[in-house]
Amino acid sequence: MKVAADPDPSLVSQRDMEPEAAKDKDSFRNYTGPPCPHLGSGPLLDRVFATYKLMHTWQTVDFVRRKHAQFGGFSYKRMTVMEAVDMLDGLVDESDPDVDFPNSFHAFQTAEGIRKAHPDKDWFHLVGLLHDLGKVLALAGEPQWAVVGDTFPVGCRPQASVVFRDCTFQDNPDLQDPLYSTELGMYQPHCGLENVLMSWGHDEYMYRMMKFNKFALPPEAFYIIRFHSFYPWHKFGDYQQLCNEQDLAMLPWVQEFNKFDLYTKSSSLPDVAALRPYYQGLVDKYCPGILCW
Repeated sequence: MKVAADPDPSLVSQRDMEPEAAKDKDSFRNYTGPPCPHLGSGPLLDRVFATYKLMHTWQTVDFVRRKHAQFGGFSYKRMTVMEAVDMLDGLVDESDPDVDFPNSFHAFQTAEGIRKAHPDKDWFHLVGLLHDLGKVLALAGEPQWAVVGDTFPVGCRPQASVVFRDCTFQDNPDLQDPLYSTELGMYQPHCGLENVLMSWGHDEYMYRMMKFNKFALPPEAFYIIRFHSFYPWHKFGDYQQLCNEQDLAMLPWVQEFNKFDLYTKSSSLPDVAALRPYYQGLVDKYCPGILCW
């Protein structure tokens, strides 16, 4: 369809990105099944469970600190944001029970959902495009359990809403530690999430990458990127003992973003070619040029 009078061709391809347009809300993030889903609940959920089992076994305080040291210099690759988006064409997230198409499409779906609901906040549109770019780590050879999936604090006992908690942490060595296995673990009450060591993955990597490259985005954008996969906190209200006033003030932004990260997932794929000029303009405004990854 072509609309000659429209000055922005990307607007022509915007689809109805209301949550109801994708699928029923209750069907997203459906991890229900046997207590340990690998006992038989279909190949997609079996794949998801296997990823979380590895994650919850090997994500420890020591592992996360080593990953900070390994990737903190951002010497993996030099490329633009749009080149990173294109790289995600080669990735299907093994932790996600809702999609089996490349992550680049999900990036544009999320961004377009935000753009429709918040037309005046162009930085928020860009966050939709950026939020999963840290998954390039999987294309750099990192295992998906160290890249994708829900995040959680290490150094303290996992709380009840962590997905598959009761059947995936048995072999995690930190839970044998007398300090790390307590509710507060190595943290002080209400120390603030900025002082908490989160499990390593695309959220933390991308947040640090954005800081390293001095993205000209508001603090809300950095917060959304860093904690958008922290579902036990922003969806279920766990880990309140670690939160401070700043976390509670930022929480509504993360929750607003989640509406579009989650409920715009649909097999109806966006016209990426038509959308690229608009988002290239945002990249040029907030994070231009060749960046360190």
